[in-house]
Amino acid sequence: MTPLDLWLSRSIPMCLLLHSLVLMAICFPSASMCPKGCACQRADHSLHGLNVTCSLLRLREIPPDLPPDTVLLQLDRNHIQAVPDRAFQGLRMLRRLNLSHNAVETLGEGAFLGLEASLEELDLSHNRIVSVHKDAFARLKARVLVDDNPWHCDCALQQALGGMAHNHEAATRVHCRSSELRDQEGRPFLAVDADLCNLARRTTDYAMLVTMFGWFAMVISYVVYYVRQNQEDARRHLEYLKSLPSKPKKPDEPEDISTVV
Repeated sequence: MTPLDLWLSRSIPMCLLLHSLVLMAICFPSASMCPKGCACQRADHSLHGLNVTCSLLRLREIPPDLPPDTVLLQLDRNHIQAVPDRAFQGLRMLRRLNLSHNAVETLGEGAFLGLEASLEELDLSHNRIVSVHKDAFARLKARVLVDDNPWHCDCALQQALGGMAHNHEAATRVHCRSSELRDQEGRPFLAVDADLCNLARRTTDYAMLVTMFGWFAMVISYVVYYVRQNQEDARRHLEYLKSLPSKPKKPDEPEDISTVV
């Protein structure tokens, strides 16, 4: 066997082995790339995206080690209570995010920053969200599901949903568990025809007016009390002076004119 034949006999199997390893790395993500307990599979329609399923794992927070090429993320039916700012910032390819059936109560102002260009669907239904920051869904073009939450219909919610003109479906599914207007409680959000932001401003104006009136009344009361106290002190001083014995008249003093007359 020539040296060339010997080299070929050793290099060809090595090349085939490397080729197989590359294909396995592409088609089957390694366990180290997948969060603990989750299942990660390549998307059927793409070799460059992962479907990550972390459902029913009793998670209390969003896993920090999500693969950057995740396109579908299932976090439903856990115990997640909050979505902090920039929770998904590194997932530039994420198209669908399912956070339904959790215990989410708060959404950070920038909870979905970084997903504006890619996200197509966001499911936040069946949670415990009462209110959100007015910019929580800003610039999102995704279909957003927010039904079955105990919403408090206020100015911030009106601004948040008003900023999603392309997502009318989200507003139609919101019902007011409570509201700034008592008669709107239990009714659909779209039935609220009042400007809740102006209502809040008017309430603030009334509160400021009442506070100013209270301070003014306190100042007037103090002035009245001060004047009356001074009058009482002056009266007592005058009575004291009247009670003093008069000075006796000296013999050589001239008589009063009225006495002479």
